[in-house]
Amino acid sequence: MSTESMATSPVTYPQKQLPSHPLEPLTASEITGAAAIIRSAWPQNTNLQFKVITLEEPPKNEVLPYLEAEHSGRPRPSLSRKVFLNYYIRNTNKFHEAIVNLSSGQIERNVRLGANVHANGDGEEILIIEKTALEDEAVKAEIAKLQLPEGTVIICDPWIYGSDGINDDDRMYQCFLYLRDPANPTEEDSNHYALPLAISPVVCTETMSVIRVDLLPTGADNTIKPTQPYQIRPPNEYIPEAQDLRTDLKPLNVAQPQGASFTVTHEGQSTLLDWQKWHFRVGFNQREGMVLYDVQYEGRSLFYRISLSDMNIPYADPRHPYHKKAAFDLGDAGAGIMANNLKLGCDCLGSIYYLDAVLGSDTGDILPMDNVVCIHEQDAGIGWKHTNYRTGRAAVVRSRELVLQSIITVSNYEYIMAFIFNQAGELTYEVRATGILSTQPIDDGVEVPFGTIVHPGVLAVHHQHIFSLRVDPLIEGQHNRVVYDEAYPMPRSDFNPHGTGYYVEETVVEQSGGYDLDFDRNRLFKIQNADVRNPINGKPVAYKIMAPPFQKILADRESYHYKRAEFADHNIYVTKYRDDELYAGGKYTNQSRGGTGVRSWADRKDNVKDEDIVVFVQFGINHVPRVEDFPVMPCEILKVMMKPVNFFDKNPALDVPPSEQHFNKSNLLSQSAQHQQPLMAATVTGNGDISCCSTKSKL
Repeated sequence: MSTESMATSPVTYPQKQLPSHPLEPLTASEITGAAAIIRSAWPQNTNLQFKVITLEEPPKNEVLPYLEAEHSGRPRPSLSRKVFLNYYIRNTNKFHEAIVNLSSGQIERNVRLGANVHANGDGEEILIIEKTALEDEAVKAEIAKLQLPEGTVIICDPWIYGSDGINDDDRMYQCFLYLRDPANPTEEDSNHYALPLAISPVVCTETMSVIRVDLLPTGADNTIKPTQPYQIRPPNEYIPEAQDLRTDLKPLNVAQPQGASFTVTHEGQSTLLDWQKWHFRVGFNQREGMVLYDVQYEGRSLFYRISLSDMNIPYADPRHPYHKKAAFDLGDAGAGIMANNLKLGCDCLGSIYYLDAVLGSDTGDILPMDNVVCIHEQDAGIGWKHTNYRTGRAAVVRSRELVLQSIITVSNYEYIMAFIFNQAGELTYEVRATGILSTQPIDDGVEVPFGTIVHPGVLAVHHQHIFSLRVDPLIEGQHNRVVYDEAYPMPRSDFNPHGTGYYVEETVVEQSGGYDLDFDRNRLFKIQNADVRNPINGKPVAYKIMAPPFQKILADRESYHYKRAEFADHNIYVTKYRDDELYAGGKYTNQSRGGTGVRSWADRKDNVKDEDIVVFVQFGINHVPRVEDFPVMPCEILKVMMKPVNFFDKNPALDVPPSEQHFNKSNLLSQSAQHQQPLMAATVTGNGDISCCSTKSKL
């Protein structure tokens, strides 16, 4: 293989001058136009703080005929272009929700929302909250008691307040304070999470003022101690220039001399991808980030819409104010708005194609989001192989994958999220959790059962990461069902005298509800279309859901943690489709009370057999921190796989060309080559800084 990556890109087509596709993300002019229409409904000089400006997707029953016309090349019907907005009158608690019809220029909905309904945070607001907390006189007074060295820098992390039902009707933030290393206060990338303080301001967003200063428990119980002079702790840095870097790592370059094998077509803000018989549309929005629409394989419909619907991170510390820590990173912040600008050779290796996006800002202007999705191919090992031992001939195929990756940073934490397609008709959703633990101070010599000490004076509390993947299936049509298979041993009989037989029994899910995996019975969920049968065995075409086991939410059923995280108590939720039921935890998660998400929808007990259904797939981890997770956490990897079952008439990857040396061009390392002087993988620039990485990826 070449040691240099080539300057390659997939085949791309320019933007077409067509009417907006109904599933296309908003353009810059649509964002600013919708904001202007809402402003015009208010007296002049009313200061509006926009929280979300995003596409209001048309009803599914209107989009499906449009897609059918698109696929067949017939004229497409005209659909109204609408925008969903929510906003505050700035510096008030007056929170509104609106729908603007851009096709008519009219406001179709513009209402003030009721009590305990609050918006997500936004970047500008977070910066104001940080400044407000650190400039407050009561906060300064507590900090003064620490007797810190002159020049020490305080860092403020605002957190969504959470809920406990006690004086929490107003929209608030609980702020946690940290130190930058006092010995190196000018290093802006210093790991302040290694130096937490026991001072926690609470900020009201309506008045943008500190309403109280909580002192945090640092012992084994709820006891609050007066602020004492701070004991200077050693730093614990993650940045590469603070490390003694290993020097035995040689470059690994990914080369595709003839370019990538996928095709990108742009239609306005919409992106169509074609790769290895796959065809689908990619969207991007403020809350969900990446969304896949109209997913097909070889012209056969599989999924109408797939996205990460929600995630919840409940913490285990029962003491005030930590008992309220339960983040909804999508609803409280947004996977789109928190997306990273991805870098060649650092976040994505090889021949990369990037997608940009535009989102709305708090002022109703556009917020350009560059390189928020990287698209590339990767080798995934052997796809299938068989060796005829009689002749010695081996037939072997390597598996190629198409990856669409996005990375979000939510304060201290990163999530690397990817849709992965392969040549056997399989679709995987992968999450890699990394970043820095949310830390808090603890006294020396103290241990608690709900957390791990990861650094002197630093406690990382146990917490769960619970994700919900929303799958809106279209398996060969709109009439779908969910079934589950279970394996049982056959009873001994004349037919089974040795007790070795077992059989598989299929059960149809007929009513909406929450359902769980059972590994003792090999319970496996499938989405079927009973109207379409496999030509070989006559069974319904289907895709099975391969989800990893996870411990359901541990907070009790009467807690706000449980009530709010409506998706966190079952592996699978099945509901009958309704427009606007996109988010498993409800539309508004900030300080929510529950009762507006997937558990509530499933409780309707709708018929879901051979209907238009939606499947919510839950997965996650119970993160009991290790010292090895600090100061930055190695990736925890989670995958949900969707695999065809009786969908094809044979292995769909049979036609992948065989894996051969003339195509793959692997190198045979000689003994002398293995003992050459090792090269550093990280390079040092002239000013002494360590660059992001030296891998030679190119666009």
